[in-house]
Amino acid sequence: MSDRKYRIRGYQDDDRDRPQKPAGPRPAPEPGAPAGARRISQDGPRNINMPGFRQVVRCSRCGAVIEESVGLESRCQRCGTELHACSQCASFDPGSRFECMQPITVRVSSKGAKNSCSSFEPRTTVERETTTPRVDDARKAFDDLFKF
Repeated sequence: MSDRKYRIRGYQDDDRDRPQKPAGPRPAPEPGAPAGARRISQDGPRNINMPGFRQVVRCSRCGAVIEESVGLESRCQRCGTELHACSQCASFDPGSRFECMQPITVRVSSKGAKNSCSSFEPRTTVERETTTPRVDDARKAFDDLFKF
C-alpha cells in the first residue's frame, strides 16, 4: 500500500492487510427454511400491516352506514330515507325486467318508497377497515409510531 497516493482500501489491497473475522459458531439453520436463508429477528417474521375488511350496509341516498338490521319500518338516521325499499335491495338492477333480478309479477312503481317485498335483502358492500382505534394516552400513541 505504500506505493499508492491515498490510503483507501480497495481492490488492490492484499488479504494479508485485512483483519481476520473471528470464527465463532454459526447458528443452526432453521428447519423448513430455504438454503441460504437468514433469520433476521429472534421473534420471527413481523406481521404484515394489511387492513381488515368489513361488510356494511349503506344508505343509497346519503351513504351513511346503517348499523342496525333493516326492518319494514326502518329509516336512515341521517337523511330519513326508507330503508326497506327497492333502491336499498341487493336484487335491484335498473337493467333487468321490472328493475329487479328476482322473478316478480308486478312492477313496483316507486323504487325509493317503502314496500313489503318478500325477497328484500339489504345491499351490503365489502370495504376496507381503514379506521384505527382511538388512543387516550398521548405517550402510548407516540411510542406506537416507532414500533417495528
